[in-house]
Amino acid sequence: MSETEQFDLDAYLERIGWQGGRQAGPETLRGVHLAHALSLPFENLDPLSGRAPSLVPGDLMAKMVHGPRGGYCYEHNTLMWLALEALGFRVGGLAARVVLGAPTPWSRPRTHMMLRVEVPGEPEPYLADVGFGASGSLLVAVPLVTGTAFEGGGRRHRLMPLSHEGPLELLELQAYDRRQQDWVGQYAFTLEPFAAPDYEVFNWHVGTNPRSPFTRRPYLQRTTAERHLALDGDLLTETRADGTVTERKLANEAEVRRVVAEEFGITVPGGLCLLG
Repeated sequence: MSETEQFDLDAYLERIGWQGGRQAGPETLRGVHLAHALSLPFENLDPLSGRAPSLVPGDLMAKMVHGPRGGYCYEHNTLMWLALEALGFRVGGLAARVVLGAPTPWSRPRTHMMLRVEVPGEPEPYLADVGFGASGSLLVAVPLVTGTAFEGGGRRHRLMPLSHEGPLELLELQAYDRRQQDWVGQYAFTLEPFAAPDYEVFNWHVGTNPRSPFTRRPYLQRTTAERHLALDGDLLTETRADGTVTERKLANEAEVRRVVAEEFGITVPGGLCLLG
């Protein structure tokens, strides 16, 4: 990851409220990951405006750290990449196919960004991902080992191998759904490394393609210790920590804008109509 001179670690840690240690160890990784996930919302207002978001570190700082905005996976995980490298971790990029809500693991292209993090003294690398916009997203980084359930931030996850014909092991991140009382696949990936230019291409495609869901309607997520809040178009969904889900249709543009400001803490760019 280049252009780290535009990244301000102190400002980032202040933005996410992290006051813990800065030594490159598992507690720092888990703590910073959780603090980021609970502080910075997921949102797609730039693609909805007709442009792919900038992944330049200085622009991410201005938008997400100094500004009242969030971002989607490429922005969140690029920012996390910069922060973890500044803290002394070795970080690499990964990419996945989202399987949540898909008929098969092969129904969607491999466009979701995650991170592979090497932790000094730990035998296995970790999976870090602060940019998956779903109630089953990781709140805490987990070791890249299969068959073991991990708990963090009130959620349970595990990595399971999937059978396929490729030369690399295919892993599926699964989240435990309290309502269904079952494991639900979130995304599938191999450990093939990806670099910043790959994400620039993914970002442009997802952020500008008229067939992308992110260019057609507002999609926002915010997680707190008590609940997960999601806005999909004019549908507001709240998932409580105990798994209870409530849904509410918002009446009009004015109510959507009010919810975006008050519940998600996001300032809508001038001239953007959220409901088309």
